[in-house]
Amino acid sequence: MTTPNPQTPGQPAPHFGTPGGWGSVPPPPVKSPMRKKAWLTHGAVGLVALVIGAASGGSDGEGTDGSAGAGAKPGPTVTVTATAGAAPAPTVTKTQPAKPAKTEEAGPASSFEGDGEYLVGEDVKAGTYRTAGSDGAFGCYWERAKDSSGEFDSIIANENLKGSGRVTLKKGEIFKTNRCKEWKKVG
Repeated sequence: MTTPNPQTPGQPAPHFGTPGGWGSVPPPPVKSPMRKKAWLTHGAVGLVALVIGAASGGSDGEGTDGSAGAGAKPGPTVTVTATAGAAPAPTVTKTQPAKPAKTEEAGPASSFEGDGEYLVGEDVKAGTYRTAGSDGAFGCYWERAKDSSGEFDSIIANENLKGSGRVTLKKGEIFKTNRCKEWKKVG
């Protein structure tokens, strides 16, 4: 069955929604600004909830026994800020841990206490050291030795100081000091 064409030659085609047309089509719905604002608000709230949920529900580096995971580092902090107005964009702030201040590498010291036994090259650096002298009434004693045996034959050099003094230490020697003020490297 064929439908006759209501258009007669020479006449314009009928339009929908006009009187005498084939039918009437309702106009498209108008979106109110309140609906758009509600969508933005709900979207922003959902995004913030997602970020907070991911941050709090993520792995914190702890195992099942409560011990911290090896090498666990804190992750960046994410801040989302929603602004009022048309098409707000979230602001993301990444916070990174501060770099620690540079410190001297661990190793032999260049100054040390006036009482003790030190291995030169491991406990203290090789070089020339100075002390202000005795820290008591009995004088300052120092000794350079080949080893820590305490035998008389292991002594390379020694001295009892009444005032300030200097000594040059070589790597591998044992340096013993008693009743002396602090030794400081001077060369």
